[in-house]
Amino acid sequence: MRYFLELCILSVQKAIADIDAEIIIIDNNSPDDSCEIVKKRFPDIILIENKENVGFAKANNQGVAIAKGEYICILNPDTVVAEDTFLRIIRVSERLIHTGMIGPRLIDGTGNFLQESKRNIPSPLTSFRRLFGIKIGKVKNYYADHISDTGIGDVDILVGAFILVKKEDYESVGGFDEDYFMYGEDIDLSYKMKKKGLLNYFIGIIPVIHYKGESTDRNAEYIKSFYGAMRLFYNKHFKSNWFLDFLVSIGIRLTSVLQSFKNHQKEKRAIDQYYLVSKNDKLRRKLTQVLQKEVQFISIESADNLGYTNNELIFDNEMLSFSEIISAMQRFKKSNITFKIRPAGCEYVLGSDFNDGKGEVITF
Repeated sequence: MRYFLELCILSVQKAIADIDAEIIIIDNNSPDDSCEIVKKRFPDIILIENKENVGFAKANNQGVAIAKGEYICILNPDTVVAEDTFLRIIRVSERLIHTGMIGPRLIDGTGNFLQESKRNIPSPLTSFRRLFGIKIGKVKNYYADHISDTGIGDVDILVGAFILVKKEDYESVGGFDEDYFMYGEDIDLSYKMKKKGLLNYFIGIIPVIHYKGESTDRNAEYIKSFYGAMRLFYNKHFKSNWFLDFLVSIGIRLTSVLQSFKNHQKEKRAIDQYYLVSKNDKLRRKLTQVLQKEVQFISIESADNLGYTNNELIFDNEMLSFSEIISAMQRFKKSNITFKIRPAGCEYVLGSDFNDGKGEVITF
C-alpha cells in the first residue's frame, strides 16, 4: 500500500496547490513503511499513527476532529485525483440544492467505471436481491442505475473511497458510526444525511481513480464482513424481519463457503508490447531492463492506433499531468490494454489490472 499511498499524496498535493487546504493521514498500524515514507517525504502532512487498527470509521472521525477546513474529503489511500478535481467538485456542489455529500465517478486501474460510485439504499430485500442475484418485483437494484455513469444526480448512497462534505454537516449527523469496523460506514453515513433532509449527489463528469483491489480483498472473509455490515445497517435502520434475516444469514454462509474454494490470486497476463508515454530515454532504458522486454516510446495521439495484441501503456507523470493520465485511461480502455503510472520523481511504476485483486508495483 505504501507506493499507492505515495502516488495518492502526490496527486492530492497537485490538486490543492491553489486551495487553502491541509492533508491529514490516519494510519491504522500499517505493517509496512508507509509512516516512515510520509514523515521523510512529506513532513508537512499531519500524520496520526494509531497503535492498533481502530477501523475505518473511527480513524476517519479522528481526522475530521482535527480538520480546520470548511469542507472535508474522505479519501482512500489507493486513489488518484486530477489537478482540478477539488476545485471542480466544489464548484459543482455550490450550484446544487440541499447538498449533503458529493461523490465523483470512480474508475478502476483499467479505466472502467466502478458501479459502487452510486448506490440505492440496501434495504433487506435489496441486500437479498444482490446476494442471490435475482429480481424481486419492484425492489431496487443495489446500484443506482437511474442515473447514467457520466450524469449528475441525487443518489441514496456514495462510496467511502471519496466523499466530499462540509464539516458541519458531517458532524451534525455524528460522522461515521464507529459500530462499523470495515464496510457499511459509508452506507450508514449516506443514509443519515438523507434522513436529515440533505441530498447525496453523484458527479459523473469528474473521474477519480480507485485501485479498489488494494483496499478490498474479495474473498470469503470479505463476504462475511460486507454482509455482516449490511445486517448491522438494517438492524439499526429497518424493522426486524427474522425470516429475511435468516435467509440472508444462510446466503452469507453459503456464499462464504463457495468463495473459500475460489482462487483469488490474479494472474497477470503476458504483455506483448510495453509503450512509454514520455521523452525520457533514461527511464525507457531502465524499464526495458527491469521488464526484460523492449519498451517503445509512444505519443498519446499514436496510442489510438494500437492493435489487438496485449499492450501496456506506461504514463510518465513528469510529462503528463494526472488529469491527462486519467483522461487517457478512460479513452483507451480496452480488454487488451493495461496501464501503469510512473509518479514524478519516483523510481517505480504501478497500476492494477483488476478491480478485485491486488495491483502491481515495479521498482527500478
